Amino acid sequence: MGTMSLKGIFPIDQWDFKSESVLADLPLEDLELLTANKIQRIYKKGEIIFWEGAYPAGIFYITRGKVKKYKLDKDGREQIIYVANTGELLGYHAILSEDRYPDSAAVLEESTIAFIPKEDFLHTLRHSEVLSKRLLKTLSHEFAVLTNSLSMFAQKSVRQRLALQLIVLREKYKVNFQAGMPVEINMGRDDLANLVGTARENVVRILTEFKEAKILQTKGRKIIIHDVRKLIKIAD
Repeated sequence: MGTMSLKGIFPIDQWDFKSESVLADLPLEDLELLTANKIQRIYKKGEIIFWEGAYPAGIFYITRGKVKKYKLDKDGREQIIYVANTGELLGYHAILSEDRYPDSAAVLEESTIAFIPKEDFLHTLRHSEVLSKRLLKTLSHEFAVLTNSLSMFAQKSVRQRLALQLIVLREKYKVNFQAGMPVEINMGRDDLANLVGTARENVVRILTEFKEAKILQTKGRKIIIHDVRKLIKIAD
């Protein structure tokens, strides 16, 4: 039943930033400039990388792991804007706009993250045509993704939004994927609820429905997606 990829059946690029390509195959001298003074460390699950409203001292590169970008609403509830994956850059918007961080970032699982000082980032950006072109492309793509997300909240039901987020997360959690393989998403229900923009009990209830429809199974906090096509039907 499983298809090789979502190509042709679901427009994943409308929902995923794809910024892991920013540093991929960057000319060696550019990469050396950028990473000359990087500091890499391991973050424990749940640890904060930066807070909304703080001034940036540099950018962050996810060497391994996953990070949630979120804002707190007036009641202190998290609204997760985006889940970033291995290979993605974080925190560069604030540096480019010479402003504070527009959101907070925390790791979803144990992650290795490299910090790159602001000066090195800006210096490389001035010298590297490849990097500046790619960042521009990434920024405009992110804008489109966020616009899609906003219209989704306005127009889709909680059930549709959960189905959609599960499709996107399934892409992010694919490891050595082969056609027809189930994909395991490892995410707590609170984070999932904050990503969908609803209460935890709604997520739990709809996941149970999806289980009964044989779309997925759960093992503790893990969600194993078996039938992505059914999710795509629901998400529409």
